[in-house]
Amino acid sequence: MKNLIVYCMLVLTITANAITNPDPNAEKTGTITGKVLDATLKQPLPYVNVIIKNPSGETLTGGITLDDGTFKIGKVAEGNIVVSIQYIGYKTYDKTLTIGKGNFNINMGDIFLEEEAEGLDEVTVIAETSTIQQKVDRKVITVGKDLITAGPTASDIMNNIPSVGVDPQTGNISLRGNENVRVMIDGKFTNVPIAQLLKQIPTTSIKQIELITNPSAKYNPEGMSGIINIKLHKNTQLGFNGSLNVGVTNDVYAKFNSSINMNYRQGKFNFFGNYGNNISKQNNFGTINRIDDGSIQDFNGTNKNKSHLYKLGVDFYLNDRNTLSFFTNQNKFNGEGDSVTDLTFPSSAVQTQIFHNDSENNSRQYNFAYKHDFVKEGETLEIEANFNDYEGQELADFNFINFTFPTDYNDNVNTNRDRTTINVDYVNPLKDDTKLEAGLEARLFNSVIGYSSTGETFNGEGDIIPTPSTDFDYKRDIYSAYATYSKKYEKWNYQVGLRAEQVFVNADALRTFDDNSTELYPFENNYFQAYPSIFIGYQPSEKNNYQFSASRRVDRPGLNQVNPIRQWNTPRVSSFGNPQLEPQFTNSVEVNYIRNFENGSITSGVFYRFIQDNINRYLSIDRRDITSGNVILSYNNFENTSAYGIEVSSNYRPTKWWSFNASFDLYSQTQIGITEYLDTEDIENATPEDIVRQDIEVDNVVWNLRMFNNFKATKNLSFSLFGMYRGESVGIQYTRKPMFMVNTGMRYSFLKDNRGTLSLSYNDIFRTMQYEFESRTPFPAEGVFNFESNTINISFNYRFGGGKYKALKRKQRANDEQTGSSGF
Repeated sequence: MKNLIVYCMLVLTITANAITNPDPNAEKTGTITGKVLDATLKQPLPYVNVIIKNPSGETLTGGITLDDGTFKIGKVAEGNIVVSIQYIGYKTYDKTLTIGKGNFNINMGDIFLEEEAEGLDEVTVIAETSTIQQKVDRKVITVGKDLITAGPTASDIMNNIPSVGVDPQTGNISLRGNENVRVMIDGKFTNVPIAQLLKQIPTTSIKQIELITNPSAKYNPEGMSGIINIKLHKNTQLGFNGSLNVGVTNDVYAKFNSSINMNYRQGKFNFFGNYGNNISKQNNFGTINRIDDGSIQDFNGTNKNKSHLYKLGVDFYLNDRNTLSFFTNQNKFNGEGDSVTDLTFPSSAVQTQIFHNDSENNSRQYNFAYKHDFVKEGETLEIEANFNDYEGQELADFNFINFTFPTDYNDNVNTNRDRTTINVDYVNPLKDDTKLEAGLEARLFNSVIGYSSTGETFNGEGDIIPTPSTDFDYKRDIYSAYATYSKKYEKWNYQVGLRAEQVFVNADALRTFDDNSTELYPFENNYFQAYPSIFIGYQPSEKNNYQFSASRRVDRPGLNQVNPIRQWNTPRVSSFGNPQLEPQFTNSVEVNYIRNFENGSITSGVFYRFIQDNINRYLSIDRRDITSGNVILSYNNFENTSAYGIEVSSNYRPTKWWSFNASFDLYSQTQIGITEYLDTEDIENATPEDIVRQDIEVDNVVWNLRMFNNFKATKNLSFSLFGMYRGESVGIQYTRKPMFMVNTGMRYSFLKDNRGTLSLSYNDIFRTMQYEFESRTPFPAEGVFNFESNTINISFNYRFGGGKYKALKRKQRANDEQTGSSGF
């Protein structure tokens, strides 16, 4: 015991002497500072990893950049070091420096990171201002805090995106005025109806929106007017990071939304996840006036929806060349709808339809990916499997007042569908300026819908019978292979590609009548198609860039377009799909010019597309009861048609406190179709012989204008002003009147490192956003639909985690423990 006490006193004496008499030869340290920016956008990049290594590659210390892209790393040991700046989605920047006499404080100045090819890694960054980039085959909108304040869901911000529009009544999305567009989430198609899905995704969960108006052969050729890909955040920063978002929106009713994004990366694992919900009650109302019989339909409805979106995933970095990734998306939705439709005829009592429905659906997505990097730089092999299944149920009640027919009834619809996609993609840079890409894909889709009703309907002979039940089975399998070859010269680059697909489509609609008799309506469509594409680029200088592209693609009918089961109806309009609908094919050509300025850029382009077997809306006379004057809304294939147009968009910062995004597009489309009308004034005694079908051709010219302004009042406070005008659109059967809207908002950042952001927005401040139309056939009418557009939204965002290089500190502590302190 005595020896132990003496030993401890000796250690304390030595330690005290070392503190009071520091070694004059002790190692000196220095400081490294700099600023990291995006090489293309010239904008600061926050939360970038800055790692300090010794010449042998061992990590010494590190840090991350602040919101303005700057970093400062102190206590860097004297000697030769390597500064490695790493940011997911960008090329790593390495620079060798020397800390020594006369060079202990090094300012690296502005460091520009270049974006690298798309991979498994992404990072969560929400910039103040949204940006638009024109790439060789797509337009990329990076969603900033300004767009987030436009509304709580993806559906709310789509009207703020160039060339994109959302139908306020149906929620259908369009690109360049055409609803034949495909929407993907993280590069994958989903089984959730798009109008519903857009209302489920919180804006705070969106990283980027890609507009692929002319996809190359590498991408699925689906979507006549193109593909919209919504990319969700996936955080891969070192350590633990995340963000919390809450918001409330109010017009007639209040709507609540919240989301949380979290990530933890340590060693070979990266765990990520997010959760978002929307709880809303929405009001919509409208009027349709029939000119021929003087009838008026007044609609007033509410929808109460609750949706929950979960995402969980993990990346496992096996080694420098192999990565495994898995994630799952889970969507849960509950909805309740109520509406009252009053139908008034001259000199008669008001007839009323009261509608109530309850709907519930669950969608699950499971994604597995494996990526292998070969020894040769840039040569990769990726294998991906994706499975998505959907279960939905709807129970609808219809009650009628002062109607002779129909009488009260209820409908029950059950939906089950699944989608499996397997991809194999190979990339080989044959030379520094040449690249070959090839791949295989299988897409298997199956849907089963069951419908039953307690109501009654007319048969083909005009007799009233119980509504038959319907089972609709739809199966579509697609097998494809593609190859692209690209080459770059000094100022020129080109890419050529070909995609070949074999498609098998089988559909059966089985109707079962009250006496147990059945009718089967089979449909089969198997076909082989090749889809070539070519892209040519010319960049004579950093300020000028020219692009040309041409491709062939297909728009396969969506499930709602082919589903023969009732989708919705009012006393005078019923909506059904058409199982006999065939795909339409589009040949498209685009030319774009990008001009870069010191404070921004402008992109202009022209496009032309030729469409075969054009799919369009079709309004026909309800043959179940011709004398009622009711109509059926469905889809049909029409004659070949064409469209052309121009687009101009820009990002510009005139001053340090003002920046804006503006876009203008104009397109002309020739539409050829079929309409029908009753060639008699005695509608009550009309017969099928009175129905006249006629060919019609319509030339439609539409122009749209958008401008989003961001004003920076102080370092932490900014204001925004958005304006949109959508011109009149003439269709085969109806004309949509012009629409315009003005929104305003503000954002304030506070708390340490501006981790908190408070946003306030006021949308459609002049209450001008409404859907007004005039129809010509099959019956002349005019109408207007209104929805909750005059909204006030307030939201709060808080970022947590990050800030310190915790992962490196933990690693250093582990090394210290292993080497030990053998003295004591």
